[in-house]
Amino acid sequence: MKILNLFELSSEYSSNVYLVTGTWNAIEDVNTLVDVGREPAVLERLLAASTGVGKKRVEQVILTHSHFDHASLLPVIHDMFHPRVYAASQFMQYVDTILVGGEHLRMGDRDFEVISTPGHSTDSLCLYCEEEGVLFAGDTPVVIRSAGGSYDEEFIHILEGLSRRDIRTIYFGHGEPLRENCNGVLKTSLDMAKGIR
Repeated sequence: MKILNLFELSSEYSSNVYLVTGTWNAIEDVNTLVDVGREPAVLERLLAASTGVGKKRVEQVILTHSHFDHASLLPVIHDMFHPRVYAASQFMQYVDTILVGGEHLRMGDRDFEVISTPGHSTDSLCLYCEEEGVLFAGDTPVVIRSAGGSYDEEFIHILEGLSRRDIRTIYFGHGEPLRENCNGVLKTSLDMAKGIR
């Protein structure tokens, strides 16, 4: 599996846009965008990316949630590539499949589990690949830096579930990925959410 962030910092407020492809760009690999952002320069980087000969450049889009900074380019991406679109929101145009959590989707050459993580938004979700230990977190607040916030039992239950998984890299909706001590960070976040200092 190859993961390429197509977003580079600019004056445009946008999310990261991840292109997930197979290691060898085989025909059966599923070229996937995780979020589409709102930065038009993403399109140039997408058109320049290696996605395999004889394959659709974007076969599917999975939105971590429907906020404008993650989903604004969806109409353009849809018109250019005609991908299948997955999201947890039933109110968005272009969505082909509504995700509720528990589904398994092929991204690149790996299988990912869809994890419903409402909190940041009602339609937030994470994508987890057990084989690679990869978590796409979107804007789900999996890194909590100080105690004292207000977290409901449902979110604490979500953090408990994530903490039990073997997570080696977390790709966030904004900023650089976390590549070290992911499970330790998740455990600390869980303690903070529970009010344990």
